[in-house]
Amino acid sequence: MANSHETVETAQTATEYVQHHLGFLTFGQRQDGSLGFAHSTQEAADMGFWAINVDSMLISVLLGILFIAVFRFGIKGATSDKPGAFQNFLEIIVEFVQSNVKNSFYAKNDLIGPLALTIFCWIFLMNAMDLVPVDWIPLLAQTIAGDSHLYFKAVPTTDLNITLGFAISVFFLIIFYSIKIKGLGGFLGEFAFHPFGKWALPLNLILELPGFLAKPVSLALRLYGNFFAGEVIFLVIALVGYWQLPLHFGWAVFHILVVTLQAYLFMMLTIVYLNQAHQTH
Repeated sequence: MANSHETVETAQTATEYVQHHLGFLTFGQRQDGSLGFAHSTQEAADMGFWAINVDSMLISVLLGILFIAVFRFGIKGATSDKPGAFQNFLEIIVEFVQSNVKNSFYAKNDLIGPLALTIFCWIFLMNAMDLVPVDWIPLLAQTIAGDSHLYFKAVPTTDLNITLGFAISVFFLIIFYSIKIKGLGGFLGEFAFHPFGKWALPLNLILELPGFLAKPVSLALRLYGNFFAGEVIFLVIALVGYWQLPLHFGWAVFHILVVTLQAYLFMMLTIVYLNQAHQTH
């Protein structure tokens, strides 16, 4: 949710405002060989693959710590006599995730429940950062650093590196459990011999491999696309000036649904994909 922002005078000023808020605090090797933070989006792009978006990583780690701390506090204070509102809230979340795992995962694996809970809560917290007024955290970072031109993005899921990190991690788990449960031959056989048997091996590979490789791509892009678009809309609303409040409220209410839904979809697709990895034919 964006906060009030002075109405811009020209389209170019509006463009610069939006572009600045879409930039990352990137650390890497500059073209002159020195290490440091990028001072423009072009300089960040020139740093190449090994550059790191410090803002995305920092917020992600802090939200992960918050998730662990909240649940640890709830577990240590849990009681069976007369649970309080906080314990009931955490139990609702756990039971919600547990019911989805039971309904979608049919094998035996003690990792799936904690994994699903972590994915849902962590991604939800990352998504929810989009509801913080767009200028608050960047201005705080600029004040602390003493640099009014500092880039700082507070929504990790608007960084494709973060969403791809989640998706690739799930993808590696799919491969690991597929080989563990079915063996290497069984795993490769799913691509080579299905759906038309061994005599149509080339056709089978053409049909099966693209869908398998598309899993991490679709997971990452779905999450990234929704929140990148949502952030851009918040930034555009921020340019309206003092008449923005009704627009903020309406978009924020709708966006709360998106925040929850995208975390749920990522969790459910992870459960479904891992269930497929555990199934033998």
